[in-house]
Amino acid sequence: MDLELDGNAALVTASSAGLGKASATALAAEGANVTICGRDEERLAAAKSDVDEAGDGEVLAVRADVTDPDDVDRLVEETVEAFGGLDHLVTSAGGPPSTTFLETTDQQWYRAYDQLVMSAVWTIEASHPHLLSSEAGSVVCITSRTVEEVLDGLLLSNAVRRGLSGLVQTVSREFAPEIRVNAVMPGLIETDRVRELVETGVERGDYENYEAGLAEMAANIPVDRIGQPRELGEVVAVLSSERASYVNGAEVPIDGGSIRG
Repeated sequence: MDLELDGNAALVTASSAGLGKASATALAAEGANVTICGRDEERLAAAKSDVDEAGDGEVLAVRADVTDPDDVDRLVEETVEAFGGLDHLVTSAGGPPSTTFLETTDQQWYRAYDQLVMSAVWTIEASHPHLLSSEAGSVVCITSRTVEEVLDGLLLSNAVRRGLSGLVQTVSREFAPEIRVNAVMPGLIETDRVRELVETGVERGDYENYEAGLAEMAANIPVDRIGQPRELGEVVAVLSSERASYVNGAEVPIDGGSIRG
């Protein structure tokens, strides 16, 4: 299916690795010009090379911290300057640390809120006038299945990401019909973070080997495996495109049908 994204301008935040990078790669593969960003220059350069190889569009790499509103403003400005506008925004952010209520500090709460909610608020706010000028304006926010299901040890994600869900639902109504706003809710996907968790489990003796660890993690997933970043990125590309022109305010689970609590 041709998503008709050739020449469109897309900005994907926190995209030097993980699900942000997978989303940028999928958009680039469909011919979009894509801006990626991250804080680590070396990792960002490597990601730019990978995304460049995915398609024929231009790839702009900008060093930026999405928890800094001045960096976010500059990121959007450089994107618009490079591509002449902005058609699609994808917001992403790394996961906050695993913690429990009694051991979580006030500073961790503030940091998680800036990381997961305010980074999206600032990016959407800065992007809004440019998306409004586009004939194909769209926003996709990458959240987590913790929006629907509380996971042990992930207090900050459980509590704070629900604010992002409320943001998506609200602005999808406020911005329509000119700009569509949706979210994707990834479940277990084989990102660097998941690989690290499995490898740590192998070292502790929890799993016989890496493959056994993945299999145990997938025990409650009906499709009998964990996902690949590409599988999320491609859904993000579809939601960004006119092929999803009647999809607005949706929160799409990408979790293999995981059993939800």
